[in-house]
Amino acid sequence: MNPTIFITGASSGLGKATAKLFASKGWTVIATMRHPEKETELTEFPNIHLLKLDISDPKQISGIASEAEKISSVDVVLNNAAYGLMGPFEGIEDEQLASQINTNFLGTLLVTKAFLPYLRARKNGTIITITSSTANIPYPFVSVYAATKSALEKWTEGMSYELKEWGIRSKTVVPAYMQTHFGSNAQMVSHPDYQPVFNQYITAMRTDSSAKRDAPETIADIVYEAATDNKKQLHYIAGELATSEYEWLKKEGIETVINKMNERFFG
Repeated sequence: MNPTIFITGASSGLGKATAKLFASKGWTVIATMRHPEKETELTEFPNIHLLKLDISDPKQISGIASEAEKISSVDVVLNNAAYGLMGPFEGIEDEQLASQINTNFLGTLLVTKAFLPYLRARKNGTIITITSSTANIPYPFVSVYAATKSALEKWTEGMSYELKEWGIRSKTVVPAYMQTHFGSNAQMVSHPDYQPVFNQYITAMRTDSSAKRDAPETIADIVYEAATDNKKQLHYIAGELATSEYEWLKKEGIETVINKMNERFFG
């Protein structure tokens, strides 16, 4: 019987690239998104099944595992869905703050929790969560986004103790910026008192915009590796940019890195 992967946020970017890759490898793919009725590309694959899921909606999450299990027994849960929130923290409305945490962090936890009874019953399975290199080296004006990704790293580590007895592996894949629309689709916030320094940061980032970004297909290869290598490895640094940043962090430490990031963006 072919193995099965369940993917959140499969309508674009890394989620879609991963769905295609696993389908091409003969896996059964259960790809979820907020508007499956609008999807045309993934419907071309006979072994990809689309389900509706908004991970910010606990009511939708509550029944998603049983719905997926009716299609096929899930071997791998890929927590990929997230969105960016960019701008000065003081400019974030309370509702936006709650939405960022509920989507990127709480939604991921609830999806995973929904599948755990099935994985435990089979005493096998892998939970892979897409985090971000900002969990290691936060960039300016994405403090809440980086915090949610950092929290997912620690949650994954903590779960590894609990799930070991049941033969369930918990892992993260840690990419940096990719060649996707994630950045352009990020929700932007503003605050007049921070606008000059924010403009300075944006100008510096645009100067870096010609820098090479990893393709989502490259990161999808790392997801496939994490899903199939049977290693006890917790974290997979994914892509050239994330790898270079991680090596920089290990070599110089977070205090030096933050100081140099300040010089880079703010002079």
